Amino acid sequence: MSEIYTVIVVILGILAVSGLFVGVSNDAVNFLNSAIGSKAAPMKTILLVASIGILLGTVTSSGMMEVARNGMFNPGLFSFHEVMMLYMGVMFANVILLDLYNSMGLPTSTTVSLIFCLLGAAVAVSIYKISNDGALGMGDLNHFINTGRAMGIVSAILLSVVIAFTFGTLIMYISRLIFSFRYTAMFRRFGAFWCGASFTAILYFAVFKGLKTPLAGSAAIEWIDQHILLSLFLCWAVGSLLLFFLQRLKINILRLTILSGTFALALAFAGNDLVNFIGVPVAGFDAYSIARHAGDSTILMEGLNASVPANFLVLMTAGVIMIVTLWTSKKAMHVTETEISLSTQGESETQYGSSLFSRTIVRAALNASNAIDRTIPKRIRDKISSRFQYEDIEHSGAPYDMIRATVNLTTSAMLISVATSLKLPLSTTYVCFMVAMGSSLADKAWGRESAVYRISGVMTVVAGWFITAVGGFLIALAMGLILIYG
Repeated sequence: MSEIYTVIVVILGILAVSGLFVGVSNDAVNFLNSAIGSKAAPMKTILLVASIGILLGTVTSSGMMEVARNGMFNPGLFSFHEVMMLYMGVMFANVILLDLYNSMGLPTSTTVSLIFCLLGAAVAVSIYKISNDGALGMGDLNHFINTGRAMGIVSAILLSVVIAFTFGTLIMYISRLIFSFRYTAMFRRFGAFWCGASFTAILYFAVFKGLKTPLAGSAAIEWIDQHILLSLFLCWAVGSLLLFFLQRLKINILRLTILSGTFALALAFAGNDLVNFIGVPVAGFDAYSIARHAGDSTILMEGLNASVPANFLVLMTAGVIMIVTLWTSKKAMHVTETEISLSTQGESETQYGSSLFSRTIVRAALNASNAIDRTIPKRIRDKISSRFQYEDIEHSGAPYDMIRATVNLTTSAMLISVATSLKLPLSTTYVCFMVAMGSSLADKAWGRESAVYRISGVMTVVAGWFITAVGGFLIALAMGLILIYG
């Protein structure tokens, strides 16, 4: 077997490290923003909590590597040489695409990027196979490609945007009605029960999203599955009682809840999204091992259909690289600043301009608001309005308070957990971002002066998510054709 394949495996390894850097820089926004935006703890403490979550998540993620091996194409129809060219095209395209988004400060889904890069490169190699086989035509393309997976991802974009924004707005509105911005007295009475509910959602998310694979089949998990409502109630009752006593000891339970949510999201991110960064290189090494054992570079890659656990040392190394990136990446902070600037309380500097679409939405929203106001008695309107009068009682100068940060984390965890249990394809990035936008809208952070610009910013980010799919496919298609024909 030619030594060029050994070189390709080394290149895939280098691209894996690059993928970890650019991927973490983009996805860090998912689990850092609530803690950073509310200044729940010093930056080093937030990063330390997230780092522990990442390290635990990486060592439990081996079961997620199958997406890169056989999720988007049928490896049994491709030779070793073709699979290696396909994987090279995917990694080059993925790194290029994610780094472009990081440079622009736009959060996007690394899962969508990986899926459509795999799809583009697989189409490129399939075109090569079809063009060299007179018995095949373009109508046979569907035999090589799993297009159903890609369509599921596209539907996930639309589903995530609508559901997350709606629930983020609704839950934040109710929470602010209960606590207001001057929440100290009310929180002293009911804060433990409210944070207990948040803690329950976050714990359920951590167990069933972040630790689902290593805990699968255990007696405890099976019992929880069979008695889910009882389990959630017991967790809420015990958590509320514990938080009640901690509150009486003058411990800020909001900070504990926010840091717990940061840990859970970091854990799930590493456990489920690690495949987006190293899944392809690991699959490439597995293909190399199969071909080297057979001594034949033309062998078909049927062996990639087998489930093979990832090497523990590889997972640990990836976890360390992710943590180093988290602490050192300036681009990660740039992406974080985008979401915070769009959700900060009050007026803020924005890099986005006005557009006809955003002005139309604001005008329609104001008209609808005025129509609703006319149907509500003035006394009730004034009472509701007083709950939304902003006051910085935390005196931290944070973009938003810890009540909203808790809502962001709880709602995101709840939606992703429910979607996972119902097998609905929701994107973690899209859910976290749109929940934050919905909660900022409900919190009346979007003033009349800034609403137009913030809507333009949100629409820019959402449009970028669809460009991720199209761009990833086209870049990978071009790279795949260059590599396979070259």
